Amino acid sequence: MTDSSTGTPSDGRHGALARFFAEDGPAGSTGPSAGTDRAELLARVEELLRALEDGSVRAATRDEEGTWQAHAWVKRGILAAFRHGETVELDWPGGAVDRSLVPARRIGLGDGVRLVPGGTSVRRGAHLAAGVVVMPPSYVNVGAHVGPGSMVDSHVLVGSCAQVGERVHLSTAVQLGGVLEPVGATPVVVEDDVFVGAQCGLYEGAVVRRGAVLAPGVVLTSGTTVYDLVEQREHRGEVPEGAVVVPGSRPARGDYADVLGLSLYAPVVVKYRDASTDAATVLEDALR
Repeated sequence: MTDSSTGTPSDGRHGALARFFAEDGPAGSTGPSAGTDRAELLARVEELLRALEDGSVRAATRDEEGTWQAHAWVKRGILAAFRHGETVELDWPGGAVDRSLVPARRIGLGDGVRLVPGGTSVRRGAHLAAGVVVMPPSYVNVGAHVGPGSMVDSHVLVGSCAQVGERVHLSTAVQLGGVLEPVGATPVVVEDDVFVGAQCGLYEGAVVRRGAVLAPGVVLTSGTTVYDLVEQREHRGEVPEGAVVVPGSRPARGDYADVLGLSLYAPVVVKYRDASTDAATVLEDALR
């Protein structure tokens, strides 16, 4: 179990790590204190990256009330990895240059993941749970978390600290924006059993709740208004559980807009999916 207030295991593991990167800790918001040993700092960074990779630490977690909370200490630790690493040449087809502490991960049979060859890169500090499939080319950035049984299709970006649940399907060219700064900003969240259609874009802390279906081309940010035709209400920056969302439009205001017949993008909830309905089926029905 994970402590939703810290993003660390409830059994107390990594508590010292969280305190080290806390705002008032040895490597807090202004960087390491004068008395911090560099060897200790690098060891703590390595501990954090390993904990993120095995899923025992997360950059954001959901509390009992369903609210997602970012864990600022985790982001401070990731930023420390960039700040205190060196720019080096990396062993990569065609060559690569990046920070020494956050290169690409090595994925092996023991990870229980299918990483299909062809240009994909998974950075240090990213978690891929058992059963995840990643099609090429895709990129999973530091701090990202992808849950068991999820599909990351071709040309997908899972940005830094983005949280993807279990049995999620990220279709071709889906973009999940990342966030490291400000450290308190909530990342993009896609909960369990969500289907995200091709070329969708989720940015700036957008949250897609469990079992929702996004039609191809839906774009959301934390400030986007989602218009719910079923419940006749509006949602800000969040897709409700089980909702089926399609790209829509609404008339732009003003005489000039009226003359030209202009309209503005508006994502729309057209129906709700029940637990027994296949995502592809419900999406096809909604688009007819």
